[in-house]
Amino acid sequence: MKIIVDAMGGDNAPQAPVRGALQAVKEYGAEVILVGRGEEILKVLHEDGLSDLPPGVEITHADQVVEMCDNPATAFKEKKNSSLTVGLKLLKEGAGDAFVSAGSTGALLSAATLLTKRIKGIRRASLAPVIPTGNGGAVLIDCGATAECTPEFLLQFAFMGSYYADRVLGRPEPKVGLLNIGAEPSKGTDLQREAYELLEKAGNEGRINFVGNVEAREAVEGAVDVIVSDGYSGNIFLKAMEGTALFLSREIKKMFYKNLKTKVAGLMVKGEIDGLKKVMSSNEVGGTALLGIAQPVIKAHGSSDAYAIKNAVRQAIEFQKSGIIEDITENVAHMRLPVKKLAGGNNVDGSDD
Repeated sequence: MKIIVDAMGGDNAPQAPVRGALQAVKEYGAEVILVGRGEEILKVLHEDGLSDLPPGVEITHADQVVEMCDNPATAFKEKKNSSLTVGLKLLKEGAGDAFVSAGSTGALLSAATLLTKRIKGIRRASLAPVIPTGNGGAVLIDCGATAECTPEFLLQFAFMGSYYADRVLGRPEPKVGLLNIGAEPSKGTDLQREAYELLEKAGNEGRINFVGNVEAREAVEGAVDVIVSDGYSGNIFLKAMEGTALFLSREIKKMFYKNLKTKVAGLMVKGEIDGLKKVMSSNEVGGTALLGIAQPVIKAHGSSDAYAIKNAVRQAIEFQKSGIIEDITENVAHMRLPVKKLAGGNNVDGSDD
C-alpha cells in the first residue's frame, strides 16, 4: 500500500512528516510518497545519516507551502504547486491509496472536497476523531468541519460514524448517541429535536443502533461508541476535553512533586500515570479521518511529532483497508431526505443531486 504524505504540513515540518513516514515504512511495510520541497526533504534524510532514499520511499517535488495564515477556502487554488494540492492530485489520479497531512484543516477540507470530491449524495464531509472515553474510545462526528448543520447532515454523520466505529474500532452495532443538553427527545434546539426524529427512524429501521440523546458527561464516561454533533458544538466538546486533560496532567504533576513523600509515591505509580498520559494523547491516534470524501484522507494534528505522523500513516492504512467508503457509497440512499423540487426544477436546497 502506498501512502502520500504532505511533507511540508504542520508545525514541525518537514522533520516530523519525513521521519514519521520513514518509521511507518519500517514498522508497517508501507510505501510512501513524500510531497514537498525536495531539497528540504533530502536534508532531513542526510541529517539522519541517509545518503539515499530508503526502499519504499519516493519524493514528489512541490515548491509551495500552504501556510496557516492563508485563506483556507482558496489556498489550494492560489498555490497550485503546494505540497497539499499536489498530494491530493496524486491521490485523485491513483498514484497513492491515501493522503496524510498535518497542515491547515480548512485548506485540507476545501481541497479534498473540490479535488478528490465527496461521495455522491453526501452533503458535507466531516472530521471524525476517536476521542478517549470510558469504553475505550468513541468517534466524535463532527468536530469542526461544518459549524452550521441541518438535521440531514447529522443523520449522515451518524451513519458514517457508525461505519467507522464498526470497521476501525471493531464495535459491531456501535451505540450512536446525539450530543445534547439532556436525555429527553424534547431537549435542545430545533436542530437536535429534528435530528433526533431522523435518527430514531433510522434506528427503528435497524440501519443504525441509535440509543438517544447523550450528555457530554455520559459521552466521556463511555455511554456510546459514536457521538453525533454539529461541528460547532463538537469542537467545543473536543477542546474542553483537551483542556481538561492538560489541566489534570499539570495538577497531578504538582501533587507528586510537592515533597519527598509524594515524590516517592509518584515513582510507585509512574507506570499508571504514563499509561493515563498515553490514553489521553492525540499522538497515539495519529489523526482524524475525513469521512464523506471519496478517497481516504487523514488530518494529523498541526503539532504532530514523528511518532504521531507514523500513527497517522497507520490510521490511513486501516482506513483504506476498512471498506468504510464502500459502506457509505452503498448506503447513501438511506442517509438522504427526499428532495423537494421547485416549479423551475431546482432543488429547494439549491443542490443539483
